[in-house]
Amino acid sequence: MADASKTPLSKPSQLKSDVWNHFGFKTTPDKELDKTKVVCKICQAEVSYCRNTTNLRNHLTRYHTTLTLASDNKPSGAKQKKLRESLKLPADSPRAIKITEAIATFVCKDLRPYSVVENEGFRRLLQVLEPHYVMVQRKHLTETVIPMMYTCVKDDILTKMQSAERVAITCDTWTSLSTQSYMTVTSHYIDNEWCLMSHVLQTTEVLTSHTAINIADMLTGAIQEWGLTSKDPAVVTDNAANMVRAVEIMQLMHVGCFAHTLNLASQAGLKVPAVSRLLARVRRIATFFHRSTMANHILKEKQKLLQLPAHKLTVDVVTRWNSALDMLERFLEQQPAISATLLSQDVRRNEKDLCTLTEEDVTIAEDLVRVLKPMKEATLAMSEDKQPTLSVIAPLLALLQEALTPSIEDSTVVRDLKAAAKNNLRTRYDAQKDILYAASALDPRFKALPFLSAKEQDDTFSRLQTEAATAARDQNTDGNDADEGAEEMGEATSPKKPKKSSTLESLLGAVYLPTAKENGHKTPAMKAGDEIRRYRAEQPAGLNENPLTWWRSNEREYPLLAHLAKQYLCVPGTSIASERVFSTAGDIVTAKRSCLTPDHVNELLFLNKNLTITK
Repeated sequence: MADASKTPLSKPSQLKSDVWNHFGFKTTPDKELDKTKVVCKICQAEVSYCRNTTNLRNHLTRYHTTLTLASDNKPSGAKQKKLRESLKLPADSPRAIKITEAIATFVCKDLRPYSVVENEGFRRLLQVLEPHYVMVQRKHLTETVIPMMYTCVKDDILTKMQSAERVAITCDTWTSLSTQSYMTVTSHYIDNEWCLMSHVLQTTEVLTSHTAINIADMLTGAIQEWGLTSKDPAVVTDNAANMVRAVEIMQLMHVGCFAHTLNLASQAGLKVPAVSRLLARVRRIATFFHRSTMANHILKEKQKLLQLPAHKLTVDVVTRWNSALDMLERFLEQQPAISATLLSQDVRRNEKDLCTLTEEDVTIAEDLVRVLKPMKEATLAMSEDKQPTLSVIAPLLALLQEALTPSIEDSTVVRDLKAAAKNNLRTRYDAQKDILYAASALDPRFKALPFLSAKEQDDTFSRLQTEAATAARDQNTDGNDADEGAEEMGEATSPKKPKKSSTLESLLGAVYLPTAKENGHKTPAMKAGDEIRRYRAEQPAGLNENPLTWWRSNEREYPLLAHLAKQYLCVPGTSIASERVFSTAGDIVTAKRSCLTPDHVNELLFLNKNLTITK
């Protein structure tokens, strides 16, 4: 063992390990450290040095067992934890940004609460899928990520709508679970590829009373915010008086929701006393089966025995007329099983005064289903969102009015129902019939207008000719002004030489002067008339054919009418687009999330309906 007491031991300052508290290097006569050997300060033993502390630690473990190093008290996984932290994805890395955007998309499209990022199961899922990802904070998600996505999608929609010839809007109001009132506005237009496009534009909290003036102010603000003032917007609402008056104040084209109109007409028919009493009896029976577990169990046994579908009875909802039809249809389907169940001793023991319908009641119920079914089918046809529906209103209205005309074989109840529904429908669209007829005329499926008289057909196409000619003149005005300006500039620099007339032209020119038509120049009215004649002579498209597909193929053949088709066929025939937002809003503004701010509600509904997931 070397004697090191006379020679001081030292170590370089960069050696930070706690092992070096017990070791050092000798100093040579030249005052340099001898790094070939390390000397233990406790026992003065020399230990080989290989530029690491392994030999040093082994020496202390073997000869100085009572000595404890500070590093021995650290958790064994400390270094591994530090290593894992160094491998975490930076928040601004492309991979982390992509995962964060995917989480935001999941929240918006699947209507998940913002707090999902704090849920243990969701965090575990992300940890398994990408261990290096640092979970986005809820505050960052709500205040930064989703608002940025909202702005991006909004800018894209604004750009798309600027290329549309006309943008129609629908609007409706609704109330959330937190008793906050909102108004939703949707847009509809036909793009350059003749595809019908729809967007939810905004859902705004209504802080004032629902008067016509206040609604008009809110709609005007929405139209200005989305740059639709120059797009000649048409407005589709329900038939509420404040909505109708609001659009009148704005002096825009208004179309009443046809689905709402059918609902009002059907409700009028269902309020006929005899019909109302029948519905009450059926409702009582259906409610009993919903309430009684024993009756419901026996009904299932009877359904198996009679080989009937295992369907539950349905109960109607006051605000939805078609639910009454569904209730009657289900009752008639299950009527044998219902009668057998109500005759069961176990059921009659607890409900003695409950009886099934009489044979006469069943006959009336079957007649009601037959009368109301066309109205339900009409409602379903108007719920289409990928094809034009404004052009369908007039043909359906004519069909329903004919179907609601009483016949000799109708019972008294059926005649009363038909009369009430038809009277309610009769004057609903008197002020808008010209719009409906024009839309049907521009739909290649209905252009023959068989539901109108010959005079009404000619009048409709005459109005279209005038409108097409006016639009053509308006489009040519700016171009002609530019051409005239160019000609004036040209004349100022190099005046044209007058064309020398021939002897024959001077003698016979007054008699044989070419007309505008012979020269190939037609006025806009002549062009529009020519297009309409050829259009009316062409075979109508099939009812299963998409009219927009037809116009995409024939746009060059009828350019003036194609322009009008985009103006009319983009207008929806119902405000169902706005009402569909209500059900989605019910999934967002739930009892657990009733404190969502109006801005968050707007962003979530907007992204849920408009955000496109790239596959």
